[in-house]
Amino acid sequence: MPGLLYIVATPIGNLEDITLRAVRILREVDVIAAEDTRHTRKLLAHLDIHTLLTSFHAHSGTARLERILQILEEGKSVALVTDAGTPGIADPGQPLIAAAVEKEIPVIPLPGPTAAAAAVSVAGFPGSMFCFLGFLPGRSSRRKRLLESVADLPFTLVIYASPYRMLEDLETCLTCLGDREVVVARELTKVHEEILRGTIAETIAHFTDVQPRGEFTLVVRGVSVR
Repeated sequence: MPGLLYIVATPIGNLEDITLRAVRILREVDVIAAEDTRHTRKLLAHLDIHTLLTSFHAHSGTARLERILQILEEGKSVALVTDAGTPGIADPGQPLIAAAVEKEIPVIPLPGPTAAAAAVSVAGFPGSMFCFLGFLPGRSSRRKRLLESVADLPFTLVIYASPYRMLEDLETCLTCLGDREVVVARELTKVHEEILRGTIAETIAHFTDVQPRGEFTLVVRGVSVR
């Protein structure tokens, strides 16, 4: 029998957000496959967990993927984690998950922190339907095409943004979506957590004066349905 591949969500900032089940699984598995072993070691040290670590990230080659699959096929269990949040959701992990599914290796989700859900929960916009776009494309033309394709949707839009692309992304949103309401969640669950509310134009003005720092989640109101 093959082993089990656990998809384990880890804190996006505050280490107290780890679930009791995640702690137990990280202790019990044979191997933890981590996006950055140095980062994950800090979390494991905080939890007094000493499970064997290996790396698996966006640039891992086929050899590393095959090695983890071999471990699973030997009947051993593996926990996949990223630096923060849920693997496979705007984070590394999808190739390993897809390969495990193809080989009929059981894949078990351990739900937990994700910045998208946390930001939607405090936005005050309709949350029953939202469209998660992740990080927008780097090329301006692709970014515009993506935003234009969702401009008429009634869904709340959720976008991840780095501090280096923050203003660029907001300016493209203004061009393609119009001056809608937006909630900017910065450094969620961390010491410098900040939640800003306003229009896209107001937010651009704010971050023109104040240098963007940290990781951002943008929650943009969808088109109103009459």
